[in-house]
Order: sequence, then structure tokens, then C-alpha cells
Amino acid sequence: MHIPVTAILLAFGIALLVTPLVRKWAFRCGAVDRPNKRKVHEKIMPRLGGLAIYLSFVVAVIVTREVTRQVAGMMVGGSLIVLLGFIDDTRGVSPRMKLAGQIVAACAVVPFGLRVDFLTNPFSTELIALGLLSVPVTVLWLVSVTNAVNLIDGLDGLAGGTSFIALLTLAAAVWIETGRTGGSQGQEDAIVLALVFAGAVFGFLRYNFYPARIFLGDSGSMYLGYNVAVLAIMGLAKGATFISVIIPVVILGIPLLDTVFAVVRRYCGHRPILQPDKEHLHHKLMEMGLSHRQAVLCIYAVNVVLGLSAIILTLITQKQAVLFLAALSTIILIAANKIGVTGVGRHQYLQPEKQQRHYRM
Repeated sequence: MHIPVTAILLAFGIALLVTPLVRKWAFRCGAVDRPNKRKVHEKIMPRLGGLAIYLSFVVAVIVTREVTRQVAGMMVGGSLIVLLGFIDDTRGVSPRMKLAGQIVAACAVVPFGLRVDFLTNPFSTELIALGLLSVPVTVLWLVSVTNAVNLIDGLDGLAGGTSFIALLTLAAAVWIETGRTGGSQGQEDAIVLALVFAGAVFGFLRYNFYPARIFLGDSGSMYLGYNVAVLAIMGLAKGATFISVIIPVVILGIPLLDTVFAVVRRYCGHRPILQPDKEHLHHKLMEMGLSHRQAVLCIYAVNVVLGLSAIILTLITQKQAVLFLAALSTIILIAANKIGVTGVGRHQYLQPEKQQRHYRM
């Protein structure tokens, strides 16, 4: 398989050209993010960055690639997610309506063959067929990752950079997996699409890294999470090993764990699950004295470590992988508790009346 250099460069170039235009249009249509008590920026910012990434990726794929059934499914679902995010960025959507829209977008890919059909036993080669549970498990995965990336979009370039690292890691992991099994059309598509999507994200980061000139908005953060989750299903979730199933979780370790910790601490604090707080990882790092840029780069570094860990998992035996994951999980939990994101200590919740029209976890 050859690297799709033309498609990657096209996606990157379109993102560089289109993002400034989208930025201007965001101001005109009122898609702006206003400062509030939870957010770190101090001036009104445009937040339709997801539209620039979407256009860059879709055009590059259509121009350079054959649109297979699964690729078409990814584009249909991604279009629904971007539309939902666009409405939220311009008019505001309640958390319940947003969740309903995410579920619809997740269900949209199932008829195109994009679903998790089975799980594997980590201690044997036994496959557990999901049967009727296939669709709910697929929807749960897609919605969880979509919201996880949306949740960490709190600093300039954080969600975009995290997704960029995840996409490169995903492409590498699928490539290694195909070397073992011979691969499939879906896996080849996953590698190519991950690299092309990474090109679009990298072009956008030129304007989104600190100090940002445009934000992703929900149209962007949800689209990033959704596409990464779909690519994980396309490239890895159909592999017949425990490692194939667990690799996407390791790759997306930071956003997924941040989401889990947020849910746990809000539940234990007797607060609504969707009520924002200031105890996410990036908030805690800045409380520790790191600057905006340093906090983002620190999380990038952790993402790289998790990415390398995911690649290591593809190169070792299943028994070794279980031990490796146990050690990695222990280290992560100790570090998270030390930093304070697990919910131990003082909670800084935002009161509902102080929230802006724009809802975010």
C-alpha cells in the first residue's frame, strides 16, 4: 500500500486556504464563543473551525479516492455530526437534543457495514458475538468518543492536536495489523482516511494552536471524535484479537479518561452529569502553574506516550499485553489522582444561571 501523499497535501492545503474564510463567515453568522467563568479565553472568538476541516477532508477524499460503501457511511454520519455542531455553534442546542443528534449520526453508519460485531476474551482467543447488541455497542462507542473529544476542547489546539496524534497512531496500528493478517479493503481505507484526515487537521492547527485565531466549535470537536471513532471501527474493531479491540481505547486514553473522571466526580458530588466544572486535566495543569501553551504541550506528550504504548501492544503477545495494560492503567490512575482530576478535593462547578447559551460538558 502506498502513502496517499497527494490526498494528504490536498487536504492540508485546502485547510490552510479555507480556514481564514470560515473564520470571517463565523463572525458574520454569529458563530462566536464568548468568554465566561469556565473558559480561559478573554475575547470573543469565532467557532466554526469544524466546517473548515470537514470541507478539506471531504473534498480531498472525493477528488483522490474511490468512495466505497464504508467511506460513504463515514461521510454521511460525519455530515450529520457537522450539521448538528453547526446548529449548536450558531443557535445553541440543549444537551439532550445534542445527545439525540449524536445517536442519530451514530446509527447512520450501521447500514453501511460500520459496526462492532463481536468482542474478544482477553484471556483466550474466544470471540463473543454481539448479535442484536452490535448496534447498541457501536452507538455507545461512537457517542462516547464524540463526547470525549468534545469535552477536552478547552484549550487552543488541544482537541485538534490530540486527534492528530490519535490519527497517526491509528494509521500505524492498522498498518501493523494488516501486516499480520493480510488486511482488508476496510483496513486499507482506514489507513488512507486517517492520514488524509490528519492532513486536514494539521492544516487547521496553523490557526488553532495557541494563540488561536479560530476555535473548533462543537462542529469541529464532535466531528474529530466521531471520525476517529469510525476509523477505529473500520480499521481495528473487526480484528479477531483482544489487542485489536483495546488499541483504540489506549490511543484515545486522555479524552476517554477525562470523560470518565468528569462523570464520576459529578455523580459523587451530586451534580448533574452535564453540568460543567473546572476540574478537567487541562484546568488542573494550569492550576499547577503551567502556561496555556505548556499545558497543551504536556498533554500532547502524554498522548504520544499512549500512542507509542498502543503500537507496542501490536508487537507483543496477548499475555504480555494484559500485563502491560495493567501496569499502564495503574500509572495513569496514580498520576490522575495526584493531579486531582479524579474528583478528590474541592469541586469547582459552574452554576446553571451563569452558563452561556452554548452548552458544553
